[in-house]
Amino acid sequence: MTDIKITIIDRDGVTHEIDAPTDMNMNLMEVVRSYELAPEGTIGICGGMAMCASCQCYVESDHELPEMSDDEEAMLSEAFNVKENSRLGCQLHISEVMDGLKVELAPEDV
Repeated sequence: MTDIKITIIDRDGVTHEIDAPTDMNMNLMEVVRSYELAPEGTIGICGGMAMCASCQCYVESDHELPEMSDDEEAMLSEAFNVKENSRLGCQLHISEVMDGLKVELAPEDV
């Protein structure tokens, strides 16, 4: 399998079911950017280094995801609009175990 299905709810509340490649070492933030599901310059501002939380999302499905790194946990502790199911999209690398994943993009910091 090279593609999986992921459902992403954008910041306008629109649901997108997209195909995400598992063989390109992409993360969720890069997938959102490649499908242009967030305006340019509003997601992945730090380039995926877990330093800005612009790619924060809420995991809505019941998937077993990799544990948070210390960097991800530290960034979320300083971010706005954090919920119990918050993760940084840049830290979620696309893999086959994510098939059917459903996430909602967190509101942009104002």
